[in-house]
Amino acid sequence: MLKPHTRVLMAIVACLAASFIGTLTAQARPTGYKHYELGDLKTPTPDPVSGGLLLMGGGDRNIDAMKWFFAKAGHGHIVILSAAYGPEIGKEFKREVGGILSAETFVFKTRDAAYDPKVIDALKRADGIFISGGDQSDYVKMWRGTPVADIMDAHVLAGKPLAGTSAGLAMLGEMLYGCMDSTSLTSPEGLADPFSARNTIEGDFLHLTLLKGVLTDTHFKERDRLGRLFAFLAKAQLGRPANAPPLLGLGVDESAALAVEPDGTARIYATEADGGAWLVDGASLRVPNKPGPLEVPRIHVIGIGHQSLLHLPEGKVERPSFDRYYSVSGGKMVLSSDEAVAP
Repeated sequence: MLKPHTRVLMAIVACLAASFIGTLTAQARPTGYKHYELGDLKTPTPDPVSGGLLLMGGGDRNIDAMKWFFAKAGHGHIVILSAAYGPEIGKEFKREVGGILSAETFVFKTRDAAYDPKVIDALKRADGIFISGGDQSDYVKMWRGTPVADIMDAHVLAGKPLAGTSAGLAMLGEMLYGCMDSTSLTSPEGLADPFSARNTIEGDFLHLTLLKGVLTDTHFKERDRLGRLFAFLAKAQLGRPANAPPLLGLGVDESAALAVEPDGTARIYATEADGGAWLVDGASLRVPNKPGPLEVPRIHVIGIGHQSLLHLPEGKVERPSFDRYYSVSGGKMVLSSDEAVAP
């Protein structure tokens, strides 16, 4: 029989060992992301879930647009993906907009987080996925070729809604501007040398049918980004097969959101009267790769306003807010006409 002091000593050793093992376990927990929850993740989704894309330009969120997205998600469970923000978006969704059961946020710090079982499980059971703003190069580096990208593709294919704002919209198209040096390209820079190394065009990220052949941009009117979208389309079409349709550029003002139904019809929600979107026909931007300024005599640009109806991915616009042609010479962009185009 053990003496009392021996039993006490053994108990102390056991406690220390358990504490040590617990410390190791805590240290082994994933550190590649932060996780926040609001609401009840276990309550069944109350309404039917249906597909849709919400393309947000990056400014203040339009309440009606968010309600559209939440209705598409069956007023159920939203998973927010970010690399820049904390729990504030989830609080906004749950407490200020309302109408959902839960908002769960994952803030990515490393690529390893895209393989974490908890992240993967949350995305698989999400009724709606919302991608926040930030730096889209973080998303390219941490998500491309990972389960996170695969699950987002599968989520949309399964008829569930996906939303993106600012950087979260910029990376949804078939081709995208990756901003891989984390310094945003300006329109004057893009027009002066569209094929420069700074114009980092990426692909093979997401594969969304309604955005096939589309390259998106954000904060559009507010940051004067039409010129750089011309540059994006020029570089993105290098090596594109001659028999493939030209790429379309879709720029969304930061005061606007484009709500895309599963059949590809899309309408504007806006927080300002002049908020909308811009559609650029990339046909004339299939130009040779050569150094120096962009030279294109005629580029077709169509406005998508409150009364407009856009059809994706083909790019047909009913009741456009404007129908224009621009020319670019010597790196300078000029509005050459404001004329209706014959059908």
